[in-house]
Amino acid sequence: MRWRDGMNEAWYCVRSKTKQEHMAAAGLRKLEGLEVFCPRLRFRKPTRRGPVWFNEALFPGYLFARFDLQAQMRAVMYARSVLGLVHFGVHYADVPAAMIAALRRQMDATELKVVSLPLAVGDVTRIIAGPMAGLEAVVQQLLPARERVKVLLEFLGRRVEAEVEPEALVTPWAHPLKAV
Repeated sequence: MRWRDGMNEAWYCVRSKTKQEHMAAAGLRKLEGLEVFCPRLRFRKPTRRGPVWFNEALFPGYLFARFDLQAQMRAVMYARSVLGLVHFGVHYADVPAAMIAALRRQMDATELKVVSLPLAVGDVTRIIAGPMAGLEAVVQQLLPARERVKVLLEFLGRRVEAEVEPEALVTPWAHPLKAV
């Protein structure tokens, strides 16, 4: 445990219920004297009804809170959607403030970072909207002035170039952190 400014405050890693990190953060923010950091990613993912925006925790099942362990542990443990604190035996692991500051810089000083997976020439994509939905295509050219993408696809036994909106294309989906 570290002493800061005469108080026994430190950052701790809080475990939350699955997919309820934001609810745990909201519950903890209602407690007086706590600072909460719950970094999340916002990204588009293909679904049956087209691309949909999703918000997910950067660390699924975890968030960070800065508080006085002895004075506020009970309140934290019983907050909505909180399962407990990360600990090793009887020692509750604190997180260095420098690490939280670095995470905040990476998140652009917000808790929600939009991650875009841009298309690039040569990407193999699938058309998910319009009359050509379901066909695979290769990106040939990005046309930003017209907000379109030129793709090459096989249609009726021959190769055809077509222009489509970028929203009508998806690449084989992978979680945004998989490439990191």
